[in-house]
Amino acid sequence: MEWLTEYKIPVGDWAEAGFDWVRDNADPLLDAISDGMEAMIDAILWVLQTPNPLIVVAAFVALTWVLQRNWKICVFVALGFLFILNQDYWEETTESLTLILSACVVCMGIGVPIGILAAHRPRLYAAMRPVLDLMQTLPTFVYLIPAIVFFGIGMVPGLIATVIFVLPAPIRLTYLGVSSTPQSLIEAARAFGATNWQTLYKVELRYAFPQIMAGLNQTIMLSLSMVVIAALVGADGLGVPVVRALNQVNTSLGFESGIVIVVVAIILDRMLNLGARDK
Repeated sequence: MEWLTEYKIPVGDWAEAGFDWVRDNADPLLDAISDGMEAMIDAILWVLQTPNPLIVVAAFVALTWVLQRNWKICVFVALGFLFILNQDYWEETTESLTLILSACVVCMGIGVPIGILAAHRPRLYAAMRPVLDLMQTLPTFVYLIPAIVFFGIGMVPGLIATVIFVLPAPIRLTYLGVSSTPQSLIEAARAFGATNWQTLYKVELRYAFPQIMAGLNQTIMLSLSMVVIAALVGADGLGVPVVRALNQVNTSLGFESGIVIVVVAIILDRMLNLGARDK
């Protein structure tokens, strides 16, 4: 089989050459992206860390009531955050929430418009599918390499790696929701004189709203799954104690921080599970 590997296709060399070209020729764009994301991260972090933790917990409980109208879920959210405070992981939790919220802003801001565009242009979605499959199946650790090359160490490369991994979810679910809008609804809207924008806003997006919210939920859950990996490139948050526990073989610290991550995941899932509001 040596003859087969003698003329190896230089996939790695091509990727390295591409990264080097982007780094050498797109410095202004990369700096602008880094500055914008860093400003967003700092703003969200300031909002979460400046007030008293109990005020932030009350705000999350109030938001849960607005979304769910269920006092049981509100009590669960309050108890979950109080458990986090009891375990002395509030600072790490707010840092992880900052990464998650930033990823949501970027992924939903990019993914929803692309999903809408793909739903109206099937050929575009057909061309995008291999790219989306690659983004979701490529090992997440691979994303850390270009993130470090382009943005150095810190929260920004962690956010970039998270966005690349998470972005296919809102694109796919928005596409699914918009493209599955019954043709009869679209024809009825146009028969009453609706423009393309009115049809999109008042018919397609409203019909696709549950799928778009499912995309938001998936974005949050997938972003949370990246907190440990993001910690490997210097991102603060709940991934830091997990990595520290792994390096020290510290079972107590590992389970402690792991349980806190689980609690945060359940809190966010219950807050955004809009289907539970009707039950």
